[in-house]
Amino acid sequence: MESLFILIFLAGSAVFGSVKIVNEKNEFLVERLGSYNKKLTPGLNFIMPFLDKVVYKDTTRDKILDVPPQSCITKDNVSISVDAVIYWRIVDMEKAYYKIEDLQLGMENLVLTQIRAEIGKLELDETFVARSEINNILLRELDIATDPWGVKVLRVELKDITPSSAVQQSMEQQMTAERRKRASILNSEGERDSAINSAQGRAEAKLLEAESMKKAAILEAEGKKQQQILQAQATAEALDIIVNQVKSDPSAEKALQFLLTQQYLEMGKVIGSSESSKVLFIDPNSIVSTLHGIGSIVETDSLGKG
Repeated sequence: MESLFILIFLAGSAVFGSVKIVNEKNEFLVERLGSYNKKLTPGLNFIMPFLDKVVYKDTTRDKILDVPPQSCITKDNVSISVDAVIYWRIVDMEKAYYKIEDLQLGMENLVLTQIRAEIGKLELDETFVARSEINNILLRELDIATDPWGVKVLRVELKDITPSSAVQQSMEQQMTAERRKRASILNSEGERDSAINSAQGRAEAKLLEAESMKKAAILEAEGKKQQQILQAQATAEALDIIVNQVKSDPSAEKALQFLLTQQYLEMGKVIGSSESSKVLFIDPNSIVSTLHGIGSIVETDSLGKG
């Protein structure tokens, strides 16, 4: 009875052990007598008791490999710290188990080596502006390198690129100097533009002033010319009136002589009152000759018209 119970127990254990339930997105690898036999997919699976053994279980879902900060040397010999995150997936469970002893450790070492290699190709300034390019290069290289392991690298992201404290201080000083340089250039350009604008303003003001003076001089000359013309016309008209009056009235000649003598004396008085005049000599004979000259002009004009 006891032997029967043991037999039933062993049979039940064998049957129970031969049934394997695999969850969704998981796969099992089974060996038979130490050699690879088959892969168990999601669902209900059966194996040979005592002969088959599940040697590896893993998921085919996406995985995340968080790479801790690592020291790297750039092309210009600057030490920086770089960390990254890798998104990957097992696409061939058999290769992931049989091609490499420790898949997780192999992935980490491969990622670190590849990051150091790519950072070493770039100078410090390039690492900050070429991050997307570095990500694409790492994705391509890691995907090729991990293909024999049955792994698909989906995405690579560099999280932080941190220079050493001494390099950060040097960069801050450089940025400060660059800002001061730009500010100095802007100030000098502003002063230059201001000087140019001031010079242009002065030149335009002088040009306008010269134009105004030119126009004023032209207008003044035209005014004087017009004044002289009008004065000449008035003098001519006055002489015509005097001549006609003398012709029509013989007694007007004496009145004319009196007026001319009076004007002559008034002119001498004005000249004598001038500050620049000291002594005025008047020749009485010149008055008489002037009057005779005017009379002869009047007579000549009368005879000519008669």
